[in-house]
Amino acid sequence: MAITQLAYPAQEPELAGEDIRLRNWARNSRLGLPGSVVTPATEAELCDFLSTSDGAVRMIGSRMSPGRMMSVADGAGTLLDLSRLSGLISSTEDTVTFAGSTPLSEVYAFLTARGRMLNASPGVIAEQTLAGAVSTGTHGQGLQQSSIAGDALSIRIVLADGTIAEFDEEHPDFGAVQLGLGSLGVITAVTLRTRESLVYTCVKQAVDADTLEADLGTWNRENLLVKAWWFPQENQVQVWTANEASDDEVSRYRAGGGELLEHAGTNATMNTTVESTLRLLRADSRGVADDGKPMRTVTRFRDFTDVTGDVYQVFCRGIATPQINVEIGIPLARAGAVIRKIKDWHAETQPRMHYPVILRCTGASDAWLSPSNGEDTCYFGFVVYYSADGSLSEEGDSFLRAVERALSEEGGRPHWGKYFDESLYDWPALYPQWEAFRRVRETLDPQHRFANAFTAALLD
Repeated sequence: MAITQLAYPAQEPELAGEDIRLRNWARNSRLGLPGSVVTPATEAELCDFLSTSDGAVRMIGSRMSPGRMMSVADGAGTLLDLSRLSGLISSTEDTVTFAGSTPLSEVYAFLTARGRMLNASPGVIAEQTLAGAVSTGTHGQGLQQSSIAGDALSIRIVLADGTIAEFDEEHPDFGAVQLGLGSLGVITAVTLRTRESLVYTCVKQAVDADTLEADLGTWNRENLLVKAWWFPQENQVQVWTANEASDDEVSRYRAGGGELLEHAGTNATMNTTVESTLRLLRADSRGVADDGKPMRTVTRFRDFTDVTGDVYQVFCRGIATPQINVEIGIPLARAGAVIRKIKDWHAETQPRMHYPVILRCTGASDAWLSPSNGEDTCYFGFVVYYSADGSLSEEGDSFLRAVERALSEEGGRPHWGKYFDESLYDWPALYPQWEAFRRVRETLDPQHRFANAFTAALLD
């Protein structure tokens, strides 16, 4: 089936006085009609609204997912702004409960102040809400952990009729609730397991990509946390391997007040590679978009240094700028073959790339619709930035279409919170629990109040 021209939409200009909650983060989709946003102040208000109203409902969260996931059906219905249902609810020595709309940055700050951390390594962007991260499968890097949803001990949901349901690890449907795509109900509280915070030293290296097929698995088996950026055009990889810091490194880190410790000396090995990538980005963006943030996401690979810090200081350092981001999970056992396929494809087509291929691997997930469900997984990430005028370059658009098709042919599962063309995937074949998830949805939302065109196409 052909990919439609709407797969990777361009940005639209902002309108004077427009309610920004009616646009997604990338500003390329309208979520609903003016006046459609409802902002309950308490869970009780939310329950009352749902029990005394009808019609389509969608949660907008931090609006970082593609607009089609958050828009209400046919543009009519209610958008729920749950930003007031945020903050700490309770904590114990080894658990913490937060309201669903709490930004991850607040969760991480609370844990850090108490010397605790999640087992799940963070994604790079902490502005997203806890409920949004759980519902779309936000993940970090490292085979000894999986998605943030994997640290959930219980999840509290307000259903379409305004009643409240609690799900914990012992509930037979917990795997559905862990990653529900916003189609089961409104997450109002999540209880997470925590552990003692570790201090990591992250060693950064620039290596050639000749043996990347084998190296990727070796790096991930031999280190606690691993993230790699692959520049196919220059045949280079910048790889970060993080392990527990030595006693001396921990002492130096503590002596610095717990601020991220940059080690002495910088590595300029990748500076030429960075400049080559920046030339393509400048040419395709035709000016500086979003105050130059896209450029800064690339320049930070220049003059890099090893660092020591907690897991959030080391890895949660993304620069939030609207972009088209495609991420496809491939079983780790097949990742080497996919890397070889991308190498061959890249050599043949010489695509224009704004950003290196991002490689992050995780352990298996119990969430039924997680791209890493049941097996260790390598996530291949691809980014194209908007031009200064809000458009997408033809070259960047073509690159994303081609690379997604190539990975879908290898049995790839797309990250739910990022862009993908659903026509490329056979969902029941990819997810053994697909039909079980649909049955849970029919039980919790039989009238499909939380459905829109996106989820209806998937689940109906």
